[in-house]
Amino acid sequence: MRLLFAEDEEDLNRILTAKLKEEGYSVDSCLNGRDALDCLEAAPYDGAVLDVMMPSLDGFALLKRMREKGIRTPVLFLTARDSTEDKVRGLDLGAADYMVKPFSLAELMARVRALTRQSAGVSSSTLTAADLTLDTASHRVTRAGKLIDLSAKEYALLSYMLHHKNSVLTRQQIEDHIWNFDYEGGTNVVDVYISYLRKKIDDGHPARLIRTVRGIGYRLSDEAPEGGSP
Repeated sequence: MRLLFAEDEEDLNRILTAKLKEEGYSVDSCLNGRDALDCLEAAPYDGAVLDVMMPSLDGFALLKRMREKGIRTPVLFLTARDSTEDKVRGLDLGAADYMVKPFSLAELMARVRALTRQSAGVSSSTLTAADLTLDTASHRVTRAGKLIDLSAKEYALLSYMLHHKNSVLTRQQIEDHIWNFDYEGGTNVVDVYISYLRKKIDDGHPARLIRTVRGIGYRLSDEAPEGGSP
């Protein structure tokens, strides 16, 4: 899942960006509201974590501009502004959540998970397809009860596909949500990681969950195939 993180305090920006990446998110970070708006206009995000008191464009103004432009990315405000009036203003502007500094890192990660579930229309932290289970809180992945060890990028890919289970995802959609602006890899990166994931998820099981949709992309499904490519 791809996140935008906008925070003008450089040390906090660096620390939280690293933590979010460690949790398996693809993260673009910026230090002011103007750059944040440019990012939001240029790429799809599953969630945005925004400070309120940022230079160029404050968080409230940024969210108002987002909604005016039709950008529906769910927003979590992370800010030192703790008045009831500020909280009400942020939520009334369309934020999904409002969190005050100082904060618990564990609570922030839980709220970010809830934010990305909202984006995908998922209500539970446990994602399943047939006998495959992924727990977004613990990052534990199993199939038929057997623990599966995934790299950070494999985990991110599987999580994204499970959040959109039974939907056909184009290669471009997958790339946009799993890799950020810093990525400089090859053009077949999605196919490569799908291959890695299939070896760990599907090999040795009679039912293949990751299906190729010819000419379009891929679908993770626990529904019976209708013929064609597995």
